[in-house]
This record gives sequence, C-alpha cells and structure tokens, in this order.
Amino acid sequence: MIEIERKFLLPQYPEALIREGKLVIQSEQYIAQTYLAIEGDQELRVRKIEDMHSGGLTFTHTFKKGHGLAREEIEYIISEGLYSQVIQALGAIPLTKKRITAAWGDTVVEIDCYDQLELTVLEVEFASEEEAVAFAAPEWFGKDISMEKQYSNKKVWKDLQQSR
Repeated sequence: MIEIERKFLLPQYPEALIREGKLVIQSEQYIAQTYLAIEGDQELRVRKIEDMHSGGLTFTHTFKKGHGLAREEIEYIISEGLYSQVIQALGAIPLTKKRITAAWGDTVVEIDCYDQLELTVLEVEFASEEEAVAFAAPEWFGKDISMEKQYSNKKVWKDLQQSR
C-alpha cells in the first residue's frame, strides 16, 4: 500500500474549532511506538495503540519505505505477547503521543500531540500525489513540514534514545 500524506507543524491545539463544531473528533488514541530497524529510507516499527474511549488495545508491526509525500507502507496486527517480547529485547524508550482523528469538513485530519517533546503535528492523507500537491491548507494548520526530515517520527525517536 502507498501512503500519501502531508504534515503540518500545528502552532496550537485547535480548541476553538472543536468548540465551534468546525473540527469534529472521531477518535482518540494513545500510541507508543518503537523502531526496530532504520536503514536509509526503510524502517520497521511496532506500536501499542490504546483507544482512549474503549480502553481497547491493538498492537501493530509496520514496514515503511521511501521519503516525501508518498511512501510504501505494510502494516499488520501482532499479538500483545509478541509486542512485549520485542520491546523487552530492544530495551528502547517508546515515542509516545496522543492521536486525535477528526473531520474538518470533508477532510480527515490526524493531530499527534507528543509527550516527550513540545511538538504537535497535523497530518492529512490523500488518494493521490496530485491531490496532495493541490491541497490548499488553511493557515491554522501551520507550516508544511512534509519534506522536513527533522520532524519525522523515526528522527524524533532516535533523538529520544540518545537523550537517555
């Protein structure tokens, strides 16, 4: 599967838009992610995803390849036992964030609020690269950081490992 997305450096959480009903929250998750391997434009990671309303847990293993707007992504569900074994063997600090999925008109946005650093990112996924390029982001989305590697999850996770 090809994932096509643009990312924005959200300057502030859009509380007013939520209050006004212009941004409608669909789900809230708490995500802990750990990278197993990073090499060039390829990465392997595992995630523990908690639905903040139901408390349900999901565990995933993901392979990503590529840079920029469009990247190959293969993700599948794994057991809690396998996730725990991998995390224990690696001994790394997971990158943790709260993810809010919301509807802004016809557009679905994901807002990631990171725990270990002051960073809030908004992502929008698209059906094609043409659609992604043509998308006119509103000012409240903030700076487009789609091509800036310093904001990638794997870079932030690597920095987190070095800070311990």
